Amino acid sequence: RSFSSQTDGEARVTRVLREKFPRASAIKVVDISGGCGAMYEIHIESEEFREKRTVQQHQMVNQALSEEIKNMHGLRIFTSTPK
Repeated sequence: RSFSSQTDGEARVTRVLREKFPRASAIKVVDISGGCGAMYEIHIESEEFREKRTVQQHQMVNQALSEEIKNMHGLRIFTSTPK
């Protein structure tokens, strides 16, 4: 699926993550609920995660998406730092 065919939910979540993680080198948001916006898989690569444990990285993402999460059933988060 090309970037331009992102769902509204994917675009909204991506926009929020870009604002909260300005140093992110990669952000990918995929609606894994079949398009209804109930479950997302998020991949973020950011310098902001360096020196932080995985659980802390995931807490940062959860905090950034605190408003959006209220309308979701699930969220899969994958974080990394640039190599």
